[in-house]
Amino acid sequence: MNPMVVWRAHCRSAGLLVVAVAAAAATRALALTPVDVHEYVDLALAPDGGRVAAVETGPQHPVVVVRSAADGKITATFDPCGGCAYADPAWSPDGKALAFVGWDSKSRNSWAWVARGQTLHSTTSFDGLLAKPRYSPDGKTLAVLATEHPSKTGDSTAGETSNVGDLDALTPDVRRIAVLEVSAAKPRLVSPGDRYIYDYDWTPDGRGFVVTDAAGDIYIYNNWYTAKLEAVDFATGAARTIAAPSVQIRSPRVSPDGKSVVFIAGLMDDYGEMSIGGDLWTVPFAGGEPRDVTADFKGTFNSLQRVAGKLYATAVVFDHFDLFVMEKDGSVKSLWSDPNTIHAGDGRVSLSADGTRLATTEQSFAFAPRIVVGRPKDVHPITHDNDSLMANTDARSIHYSNQGLTIQGWLLAPRNLQAGKTYPLAVYVHGGPAHFQEARFHWDDDNYALLDRGYFIFVPNYRGSYGQGLGYQRTTVMDLGGGDLRDILAGIDAVEKIAPVDEKRLAIYGHSYGGFMVQWATTQSDRFKAAAASTTLPNWVSDYGMEQIPKWMLPYFNGITPYDRPDIYDRISPERFVKQVKTPTFIYTGELDVEAPAIESFEWYSALKAVGVPTSLVIYPGEGHRMSNPAYNRDVAARTVAWFDKYLGAGPR
Repeated sequence: MNPMVVWRAHCRSAGLLVVAVAAAAATRALALTPVDVHEYVDLALAPDGGRVAAVETGPQHPVVVVRSAADGKITATFDPCGGCAYADPAWSPDGKALAFVGWDSKSRNSWAWVARGQTLHSTTSFDGLLAKPRYSPDGKTLAVLATEHPSKTGDSTAGETSNVGDLDALTPDVRRIAVLEVSAAKPRLVSPGDRYIYDYDWTPDGRGFVVTDAAGDIYIYNNWYTAKLEAVDFATGAARTIAAPSVQIRSPRVSPDGKSVVFIAGLMDDYGEMSIGGDLWTVPFAGGEPRDVTADFKGTFNSLQRVAGKLYATAVVFDHFDLFVMEKDGSVKSLWSDPNTIHAGDGRVSLSADGTRLATTEQSFAFAPRIVVGRPKDVHPITHDNDSLMANTDARSIHYSNQGLTIQGWLLAPRNLQAGKTYPLAVYVHGGPAHFQEARFHWDDDNYALLDRGYFIFVPNYRGSYGQGLGYQRTTVMDLGGGDLRDILAGIDAVEKIAPVDEKRLAIYGHSYGGFMVQWATTQSDRFKAAAASTTLPNWVSDYGMEQIPKWMLPYFNGITPYDRPDIYDRISPERFVKQVKTPTFIYTGELDVEAPAIESFEWYSALKAVGVPTSLVIYPGEGHRMSNPAYNRDVAARTVAWFDKYLGAGPR
């Protein structure tokens, strides 16, 4: 029998997964009231810049909303499938049609809808998952990514059931380009039937596509780390390899003249829109050796699009976001800078057809999400659904030096500080390590709860993070748990010089790689009086064989597997140092996590129990690498605060 099935049966019989009642009780004890925040997802600006479409918060579930870009007034709302999750609104080149997709998780069917004015048309039901609709340059053909009978949802952080049975006999997941001509009723599959396509875009002449893909597999997320850049012919479906770079690749776009392909490549840890980061690379469309054209750029590119005969890119630069246009010589010119966090559908911003207007969803530590629209030098909000929501923190960007590097981080202070008093400090370690912790509005998570209880929060974008170029990221290669931990500890020293925090009341918490860093920090330092780890990695050697995306590790170990050199993985395995741990640790994880299986959190929990360190473990049923149930998120917040309060004490002293 599958060992993970046995493990889950054990969990249920032991009562570890029955958390719903406890969640409600813990949340009531903290008085963490759910806050209704209106959200805007997958934003798309119409070609003429006059309307915006997005998936927005609805009365029962998210719906597709079209607004005037002038004043934010709603002009249309679409909800054709009451049980569907909608995604990816995309305008036709003439702006007369809006396409979007919907997924019904119960029937496991999808639809692609096309709205013309208030009239909605749909394809027939597709037995599988549709994503990323995109019109051909002439507007006559709509392409989508199609996965027939998917075993996975396409999101590596979602809760996924285990593969059971004879694994070698299971049908691999493949994702193909499907096209829907205006006169056709059903989508036609175009690309090869044995490949899984991760990203794609039309060529400027509409005669084919550029894609990133890999062989289909039952572990579709793992193969992304070695995906190739390929061209697919629209008429024949034939594919040819353009390049097979050794780095992770995203967002391929053919140059306006059709002669080259530009893409984002670098050191990335997860396949997901929030995980894109790297330099801009180019390669001849005919094939050849890729070239990094922004190798000296001190920032991290995270989206790329072709508009009005030009290529536009966004990047995080130290602590803010910039919009760039790419010149013919490969250099980039900044058009707009925003100190807040920005998101749109097919990138961080959505541009009008002439490239003169932009739209994006904007938020920060100080204000909740809102849609902003305008010319790059005159962007203004057009939605006000969240204007009444108040932040419970005063936040600022800080920087400090460590070992010749400048480290950026965020310092979040609770409101209503009392003069002459000191406060506890909670250090949040982001995942990745290839990630950038953005300035986001917190409303019902553990950060919000800690601030409400009088904690300062420090969030370092330690070495290995996005924001300072690929060289800054690569400083962690063969040094995970080394320089990054030193950056975190040096950051605490820097915070103590500028904020009224108490060295004797330090806590640390984090998720994913951040969960590992919480473990690792408590084996290497006794500064922390409490810890909370979301997913753990106690043994790097066994983790490589247990999780479904082990290839993420290889770039950090110069391509060396633990079967080649177990010693270099073992030297940063926290369980080898568990007897050095003194810090009481709260652990939580999702039952169906495929990136850091729940059994690993149980392993660390058992190790801490064995050496007499106070610990607690909660495994949330049906959840993956990230929680999707708001009640569980509130429960995490309540438990984290209660744990820190117990060992540090809340508020001023």
